Amino acid sequence: MIIIEMNPRVSRSSALASKATGFPIAKVAAKLAVGFTLDELPNDITGKTLAAFEPTIDYIVTKVPRFDFEKFPSASGHLGVQMQSVGEVMSIGRTFRESVQKAYRSLEVGLDGLEPKPVAEGDPDVNRARSLDMSTLRYGTAFRLLKVRQAFIEGQSIKDVFKVTKIDPWFLNQIKMLVEANGKDPLRKLKHDGFSDKQIGRMIGKSELDVREQRKKESIHPSFKVVDTCAAEFEALTPYCYSTYDEENEIIPLKGKKVIILGGGP
Repeated sequence: MIIIEMNPRVSRSSALASKATGFPIAKVAAKLAVGFTLDELPNDITGKTLAAFEPTIDYIVTKVPRFDFEKFPSASGHLGVQMQSVGEVMSIGRTFRESVQKAYRSLEVGLDGLEPKPVAEGDPDVNRARSLDMSTLRYGTAFRLLKVRQAFIEGQSIKDVFKVTKIDPWFLNQIKMLVEANGKDPLRKLKHDGFSDKQIGRMIGKSELDVREQRKKESIHPSFKVVDTCAAEFEALTPYCYSTYDEENEIIPLKGKKVIILGGGP
């Protein structure tokens, strides 16, 4: 690990880590600064454990930065130690494959998952063969992982891609597994891997609505899991939830009147 920055304050990364784990970093840090110790501070989510209890998570959190290089024509697009992102998204899933696909969808740049934008019918470039220049994988760019995906489509091995990118082979294998997914896989497995109905529809030549109806017939519905800092070891008093395609639902419906608040995009 190479440390490229250290902030003696609460930053956006601290806020994301708090959201990802359910651990109130800013609140705990403030109380530590005035003399409290970790074993004196209760965990607000469980009401039973203390701040000294290390968060235990049973899900994968993925953070992907949002870049807007189109507004900066002079920018090279290569990533370095200077922050160039205009924001970021955070996604939660039961697996890395599900989590990373949710993250890329959430960027709101027209992607349906970890795959390029679909080419419209009649586009003059639709049948033009493009061979990936492997040397372009050497540098960090906004959508480098999409180039890694393309490398696997063109038959490159994990070893070859690792040699150029130095990305841990475990992550490369996860991306390769997404590339190898196809319409013959069980629908539930594809949903476990984070594929949207629209993506699956393109795989099998059907519409998004057709896939959704098929899901309903097979009783494949999203379930909700809780972020509780303790992997369900203790009952959570104030958790928040994320959706996934798992069989067990961890939330208990509230009784009485309910309110839904719709939030906008970035």
